[in-house]
Amino acid sequence: MALTATDLAMKGKRLWQQLKADKAGAAAAEFAMLILPMTTVMLGTYDIAYQFYLRSVVQGALNDVARTASLEAPTLNCTGTTLVEQIQCAVKKRSSVVARDATFTVTVKNFYDFSTVGRSEKLVTDYNNNGVYDVGDCFVDLNENRAFDASAGRSGVGGGDDVAFYDVTVTMPRVFPVADFMPISRNYSIRAQTALRNQPYTRQRIPPTVCV
Repeated sequence: MALTATDLAMKGKRLWQQLKADKAGAAAAEFAMLILPMTTVMLGTYDIAYQFYLRSVVQGALNDVARTASLEAPTLNCTGTTLVEQIQCAVKKRSSVVARDATFTVTVKNFYDFSTVGRSEKLVTDYNNNGVYDVGDCFVDLNENRAFDASAGRSGVGGGDDVAFYDVTVTMPRVFPVADFMPISRNYSIRAQTALRNQPYTRQRIPPTVCV
């Protein structure tokens, strides 16, 4: 007996209702859809928390080492032919439990006072009052090279009463594989900075004023 169009429509309707009522396997399908974004969010949260923890440890280590380095004859109990190398070694040693397989880069510059940290050499005479150095203007030649430097600062910790500025960059592989799920670097890049005045163990050297 041939089925009419009405019979086919009714059968199709009943089949659709049966399929809608069948929940078998729905939980597994929903779980499969949610597991990837849930895992990404969870790993991302752990990764961010670890970065904050790592930054806190490195900053604390740098602050501790900088206080010791501000003394006239600091004892850092670390290897290195220069004081900056010993500082890098000491920061790495204090951070080694958290910063595993990490690379530490430390730069240290010293300034006459806090107001010159991260700035150009200070203008003393600005003949045309334009606020920038022009040939013939007078300035405090901090590094004594008889040239105006847009980035002031002498290399190293400096001497008594100088302000030492410490800049540390730590690069290490990520602890959690978030780079497999998001377009980010596979390494952390953590930066810590601090500025500290050295102990007044000697008379501070006053940089000359030059006009060139």
